[in-house]
Amino acid sequence: MMELSGKLKHLFVSRQWVFLVLVMVIISIFTGAVNPRFLTIRNLTNLLSQVAVIGLLACGATILIISGEIDISAGANVGLTACIAAILMRSGMSSPLAALLGILVAIVCSTLIGVGCIIFRAPSFIISLASISVFKGVALALTSGTLQMIMGRMEYLGSGTVLGFIPIIFMITLLGYVATHAILSYTKLGRHVYAIGDNPRAAFLAGINIARNKIAFFALNGFFVGLAAILLLARVGAAQPTTGSGMELQAIGAVVIGGTPMTGGKGNVVGTFFGVLLWGLIANALNMLGISPFWQEATMGSLIIVAVAITSLRALAEKSLLA
Repeated sequence: MMELSGKLKHLFVSRQWVFLVLVMVIISIFTGAVNPRFLTIRNLTNLLSQVAVIGLLACGATILIISGEIDISAGANVGLTACIAAILMRSGMSSPLAALLGILVAIVCSTLIGVGCIIFRAPSFIISLASISVFKGVALALTSGTLQMIMGRMEYLGSGTVLGFIPIIFMITLLGYVATHAILSYTKLGRHVYAIGDNPRAAFLAGINIARNKIAFFALNGFFVGLAAILLLARVGAAQPTTGSGMELQAIGAVVIGGTPMTGGKGNVVGTFFGVLLWGLIANALNMLGISPFWQEATMGSLIIVAVAITSLRALAEKSLLA
């Protein structure tokens, strides 16, 4: 019996996603009992659509945070990318080409943040903070602050479903998680993510090119930001400079909830995936329960604080198990 208890303790300590799944089940049962509409297929489809964009942003955020970096300009980058893609579509360019160029813009913007960190030897927090104004300013200049409608372009992507209830955009997000997991778990680049995040000095002495790898990390983040922007544009059908504002905080919050510490060197995208689902589930449940939007804001902020506390306690528990 004690051996079984020890195994369960080790499972919950080493894999935070197990705890997140348990919390999601409890929330779903309670909310479904209060409001039966919560457990309907229609609401499930809506929930998956809502978390798809944040989910992709969280993929890039996971890579950066594990490597010891952070990008708080991702939301502004989403706005700029979506606006550029919308402008190109409105000018007559084909949707796939406009989307591809939009993603390329996001990659370039994110990569420049990484380059800036290396050239100026400044924390990525500072460079990405400054980039928020740059990205928003460029988007405002290009659009004159007006809404860019794409008139039904990419409607199949924004509203299409698989098997009648799984949104296509969520399936794309799932593929993003599979790709991120493969990169972190089975490639040299993934090993460098953990090595640099855990101890940059030791990684350098081991022959790892820190600068080149960090640029690659930011480029990967830019790819996920760009893809998220295109999915958001397809879902909403319009873009403006403020599109994506605040999404970077939700993505970072989901990464933390998933068990990736802000100190870097640890974490996985599986935890992030369930962190994103829990974030979306709680937001959806609060709406279904009729909670005031003001209290919803406070609740989501409190959730991040609780997640940080749980991650810290889990780290202490891991040390006690190893001792």
